[in-house]
Amino acid sequence: MKAAPFAYVRPADLDDVLDELSGGDGKVLAGGQSLVPVLAMRLGRPATLVDVTAVEELHGYGASAGGLRIGAAVRQRTVERSAEARAVPLLGLALPFVGHRELRSRGTVCGSLAHADPAAELPAVACCVGAKIEVAGPGGRRTLGAREFFVGAMTTAVTPEDVVVAAEFPVAAPGEGFGFAEIARRHGDFALAGVATAVTVAEDGTVTDARLTGFGISDRPAFREVTDLVRAAADADDVERELRGGAAELAAELVDTGGDTHGSTGYRRRLFSVLAARELAKALRRARGSRASGRP
Repeated sequence: MKAAPFAYVRPADLDDVLDELSGGDGKVLAGGQSLVPVLAMRLGRPATLVDVTAVEELHGYGASAGGLRIGAAVRQRTVERSAEARAVPLLGLALPFVGHRELRSRGTVCGSLAHADPAAELPAVACCVGAKIEVAGPGGRRTLGAREFFVGAMTTAVTPEDVVVAAEFPVAAPGEGFGFAEIARRHGDFALAGVATAVTVAEDGTVTDARLTGFGISDRPAFREVTDLVRAAADADDVERELRGGAAELAAELVDTGGDTHGSTGYRRRLFSVLAARELAKALRRARGSRASGRP
């Protein structure tokens, strides 16, 4: 199908972007890899597409004190291939699963967050590591935590008159380890079920923090603190096996998406429980290795 008629503008600064979005009948265009298919299927009919790629501020990218700041116009492929992204290992683990290389060459990190597909990888990463998302709107700028940013399927706390300016992902420290995995019908497809994990250990190897985010299993990234679960299994001979019971309980709690032609709810719960146990165990192992080496 073809998109419904729309106007197209390409402002050069953020104030002009906000002027174009005032009234709520515009839509931000950055990479277009999520938006253009929506337009083609006429699932969205904005009056105006506001192309933000000429706004220099939105191309900002780099590490700052404790965080990796990614502007709204920065391509996923840029992050995937950059040395700076190594400071956020979970991004490096997840990005190869985002679509295909050609899509990542155009798609943006912030665009994926703003699209808020419940089966997308980057929203889950953002929730797991506690990323911050900067938003500009008629009332000024504000910063939202990722776990409050996503409010439902394809729905965020951003209003139609707002624009995402940047996302900041905390850099890893010694003693932190991460895991990421998903199951999809084909590489590049959205996940039937997936999980992002993070574990932190103290100098004596004790688990001080553990958390995970499931995706493809609910209407938004499903975040949980699982420190007690991982701590109880941390000294077992087979950590993954020890975690399986608790992971199955988590799956029963978190996986609430309905069944479809690709898999039932029960099938997705099984996928999630297996992935959660495996990736938590992997994150723990990496955390201990990181602590021993003194490098994140």
